[in-house]
Amino acid sequence: MFSIRSLVLCVVMAASTLTAGVLTPTALYSTQHYGSYKLEQSIPKAFGDWRLDESISSVVVAPEVEAELAKYYNETVSRTYINSKGERIMLSLAYGGDQGRALQVHKPEVCYAAQGFKIVYDGRGQIQSNQGTIPVRRLVATHGPRVEPITYWIRSGDSIVTGWYEQNKARLYSGLIRGEIADGLLVRVSNISGNREQSYQLHDQFMKDLLAHTQPVDHAMLLGRDGLAQSL
Repeated sequence: MFSIRSLVLCVVMAASTLTAGVLTPTALYSTQHYGSYKLEQSIPKAFGDWRLDESISSVVVAPEVEAELAKYYNETVSRTYINSKGERIMLSLAYGGDQGRALQVHKPEVCYAAQGFKIVYDGRGQIQSNQGTIPVRRLVATHGPRVEPITYWIRSGDSIVTGWYEQNKARLYSGLIRGEIADGLLVRVSNISGNREQSYQLHDQFMKDLLAHTQPVDHAMLLGRDGLAQSL
């Protein structure tokens, strides 16, 4: 049964469709708040006990795949980090300045399944950081013998969103209330391991270390300009 909140959202979504020609926002949230910010330049390649793993070759993306990604994202960053214990974390960031319905950030559970992975676990969790409590999605994807625990969140506008309802609520709020086209950032970390809980602990430590070695403007990009108090 729908909750009252869900029913209200459905009504607002229907109304927004009917009045799209009048209320369609034109200003990009990304331009208004982040300007020329670049993830590649802002996210450090070494911090705390982590450094870029030079033994991992850079992934070469086929031109047709790169062209497809460019439809959805202004910038993507894909790196593998290693710590002094030899533990590796894969970090993936995908930023889209226009989060209109047709261009919304793709969720990992959909992207992994499209690549032949099976999602064998899908849950929710939290990262307790110095910036606040970060709500996250937890997945485990498998492909043959490969087992990959995944932690991710999506920031849309000022808020972190972890599901369809929250993502659409943030998009509608940005458009109908603020008159801006919401942006979207996917933050994903993963590793190769059969130990799910141990992997999630490693993910949390990696992200806390990253946040501790970045600037407030980076926290705004990763978590939202209003901090986690506005998370949905």
